[in-house]
Amino acid sequence: MHKGLSVSLLSATLLLASCSQTPAAPQAAAPKGSDSLVATADECSTFQQYPVVVSRVDFKTKRDWLDIVKTFEPVGGSLDDGYVLLDISRPEFEQLRVTGLARGWTVKIDQTQTERHSASLKTPLSALSISGYSCYRTVEETYASAQGLVTQYPNLASWSSFGSSWLKSKGRGGYDMNVLKLTNKSVTGTKPRLLITASIHAREYTPAELTTRFAEYLLANYGKDADVTWMLDSQEVWLVLQSNPDGRKKAEAGASWRKNVNDTQACSNGLYGVDLNRNFNYAWGTGGSSSDPCNETYKGTAAASEIETQNLQALIKAAFADNRGPARTDAAPDTTSGLYMDIHSYSQLVLWPWGDTTTVAPNGTQMQSLGRKFAYFNGYTPEQSVGLYPTSGTTDDFAYGELGVPAYTIELGSAFFEPCNTFTGTTLPKNQAALLYALRVARQPYTMGSGPDSVTLNAPASVATGASFTLSASATNTRFNTSNGAEPTRTISSAEYFIDTPPWAGGTARAMTAADGAFNAATESVQATVSTSGLSAGKHMVYVRAKNNNGTYGPVSALFVTVGTTTGTTTTYTGTVAAAGNSYQPSSTGFTYAGGTLQGNLSGPTGTDFDLYLQKLSGTTWTQVAASEGSSSAEAINYAAASGTYRWRVYAYSGSGSYSLTETK
Repeated sequence: MHKGLSVSLLSATLLLASCSQTPAAPQAAAPKGSDSLVATADECSTFQQYPVVVSRVDFKTKRDWLDIVKTFEPVGGSLDDGYVLLDISRPEFEQLRVTGLARGWTVKIDQTQTERHSASLKTPLSALSISGYSCYRTVEETYASAQGLVTQYPNLASWSSFGSSWLKSKGRGGYDMNVLKLTNKSVTGTKPRLLITASIHAREYTPAELTTRFAEYLLANYGKDADVTWMLDSQEVWLVLQSNPDGRKKAEAGASWRKNVNDTQACSNGLYGVDLNRNFNYAWGTGGSSSDPCNETYKGTAAASEIETQNLQALIKAAFADNRGPARTDAAPDTTSGLYMDIHSYSQLVLWPWGDTTTVAPNGTQMQSLGRKFAYFNGYTPEQSVGLYPTSGTTDDFAYGELGVPAYTIELGSAFFEPCNTFTGTTLPKNQAALLYALRVARQPYTMGSGPDSVTLNAPASVATGASFTLSASATNTRFNTSNGAEPTRTISSAEYFIDTPPWAGGTARAMTAADGAFNAATESVQATVSTSGLSAGKHMVYVRAKNNNGTYGPVSALFVTVGTTTGTTTTYTGTVAAAGNSYQPSSTGFTYAGGTLQGNLSGPTGTDFDLYLQKLSGTTWTQVAASEGSSSAEAINYAAASGTYRWRVYAYSGSGSYSLTETK
């Protein structure tokens, strides 16, 4: 995410002495890493040997950290460490010295890391595995995994080339640029798309692996998880797992390599190539990029000069319709479908257009709301891409600027070469949740991003034909990351459910009620009694969604309910329970059961909080074996019971009155 250094807080006339000059004797004797604005003799010697050095910057505050990582892509260190390692040129080093003097930073060259970095740039391209990072797949391993998914899930996955890398276009080896497409091919028609590109900057290991594992998760859970199933039935996922495969091979060998490998312009520092994320043709070259071919943010000889950029631009245009006018001020309509995400590392940020101006994009408020939703899941800082400093010619500005599709950059984790335990333990689960939410809202992201989410859906897994069951959920409009500005307060105004046919396909909406009797809060427990009359035997999809007081619907959530496969009998008990009291069914002495599935569905009075428990007799003592303790009057238990004596316990946590309990054996 290197944006070109702009952090100098002192006058531009406060210049450092050049290393080509002979510093005065006291300055020459200054210790390495001192507060002197003049490069020391040792530092000048290092720059003569290494055009790019690894420098250590010790900072003081989180604001310092954010300013640095918005300007550079650190190659080491972290916010928690209190320092970063940067691979930078002498002019950048000198500018950092100026800024560091004003802000209390210590800026010095790390000689050991500099020598290691220089050696890595000389390592030839190879197909070797990534040494020390077993959790990250090489280009070859990534491609083989994708092809394996197609073989395993032929009706859900396809893998195809959309162009060649720079080396392959020159007949010098290289790779195809491939896209992995996921959807249920048996369900036809126009489908909203989520397009994700990963690792366009070669040294960023985590994005490609996150995206590959996201594909594996979706395919493994299709038919098992209701949400994954409806999303792949009715939407498409396009994944570019390796967006810069040539450059990635240099990084896999240990080089801190960012750009592609276009070597037509030689560089004394060894950092040839073009920064592909400064080469896209929307607002190309308008700031935050370099015209120096040896700079990390080199923008290229012209807009979209690189074949990788051309391929990606064509893919983005193939994925999304053009829904925005030509003027900068033209907004895309609220009904725009589709979502684009470019995954990078590292800095722990969620970013959206524009990157070349502080002006808010025409759909900027809507992208901000959705960006704060993504940041709710991964805990990152959400903000407009420009932050404090500009970029131009980037992927997300192209996707939004050219087509009006909401576009985001996520900066993952805390290192390019992030340790595997950190990646698998933290970065992967948090960001997989964010990607799942992106897919959930892909049908209409500009509105759904500010709408309420339907969570903690609950219903019995199976119900006898003709029986009724209780469906419950929580509708909430609070799941935003407010670390960088708060969202407006929005209350829940209604909730509804659909069986088998979702709202976008013309399904019949059936109202749900607020458990406390009124829709007037930002989070509401909602419920409904669902009849299975008229439903065929077999598995059914139940969708739930909610609306806020602005009239905005959030995305649906779903679960499976199987009708007509239970055996035995269904019995309905009724009773009355006093405040903070208990009621037992069928009696305090219970019933004898030979074993099998026991289901209980409780429906209490509106506005109460009743809980349901299943107890088993052990000797002379009743032991609780299952519980449903939601914050509403509707509860459900599905328990695999061994033979024994059981009873149901209904407890009035708050409120009192009559209830109905349906038991299925």
